[in-house]
Amino acid sequence: MDNLRLLRNQKGISQQKLADLLNLSQQSIYKYENGLAEPDIQTLRELSELFDVSIDYIVGNTDDPRRMDIFVETELAPRELRCLRMYRKLTATRKQIIEMILEDYNGDCPDSNHDEEKEY
Repeated sequence: MDNLRLLRNQKGISQQKLADLLNLSQQSIYKYENGLAEPDIQTLRELSELFDVSIDYIVGNTDDPRRMDIFVETELAPRELRCLRMYRKLTATRKQIIEMILEDYNGDCPDSNHDEEKEY
């Protein structure tokens, strides 16, 4: 969980201070940061809220720290939101494969919206 250490350092918070905020021991934070233990889901939720990043970012599943709840559902069509949620659950390797397929399909224009409404 390298991102946890990164987030903590960016905020200038010591392991002890973070532990105090979460009602944990400093040793627990050390173990999380060094891959010796994994936090439970409640701790992950608290870390996500504290640092205002996604749980996926904390655990290293994505390089995008933004939380899913920043996307207002009215901004995304239901299919887009569904695809985004599925994409976020993929492994890093599978994300790369999907990205290569999309880039190949769209030519080197990731922001292209040509044929947007066309069904394939």
